[in-house]
Amino acid sequence: MKNPLDNVNLTIALGVIFAVVIMLLPFTPGGELNTLSLGRWLHIVAGVFWIGLLYYFNVAQIPGLAAANADKGGPGGAGVIKYIAPRALFWFRWAALATWLTGAWVLGAGIVPAFTLAEGSIVIGIGVWLGTIMLLNVWGIIWPNQKKVIGVVQATDDEKAKARRVAALASRVNFLLSFPMLMCMSGQSHGLPF
Repeated sequence: MKNPLDNVNLTIALGVIFAVVIMLLPFTPGGELNTLSLGRWLHIVAGVFWIGLLYYFNVAQIPGLAAANADKGGPGGAGVIKYIAPRALFWFRWAALATWLTGAWVLGAGIVPAFTLAEGSIVIGIGVWLGTIMLLNVWGIIWPNQKKVIGVVQATDDEKAKARRVAALASRVNFLLSFPMLMCMSGQSHGLPF
């Protein structure tokens, strides 16, 4: 029998099952699954995937690829572009969508006051707007351009260079927006006054 930790998808599934089992333990309030708590937990997990990859791209992969491509005697970045970037971008874009959808689930009827920045919803509303802008950046700018860079869509070398620059700048905008977005999310849920 193979070790389940050798397969990332199986490890994720087992982690989710283990977390749900903990949620169902008798010492939890009511001893039953609270769907709002489940939604909040899924929102946090998806957000960790999304923002973790955003930070990886901006502080490790983009600068690392720039250094690799500038090193004329080195191996270059072909391995990263061929093997790592497609997998990371898959998790990145779907985690972005899952984060936004689970956030909407947790907000429920509060989503309209958040989007309209109604009194009492301004902090989370700003976070919702920043997260929405970031999601649109992922699906509308970053992913279409990255498809050219990693070869999913045919492109000339000039088109790839332009796509690389546009995707990097959009990713850097998301990186910048993530700091105030995370502050708004944690501030709202922890009763902070900002």
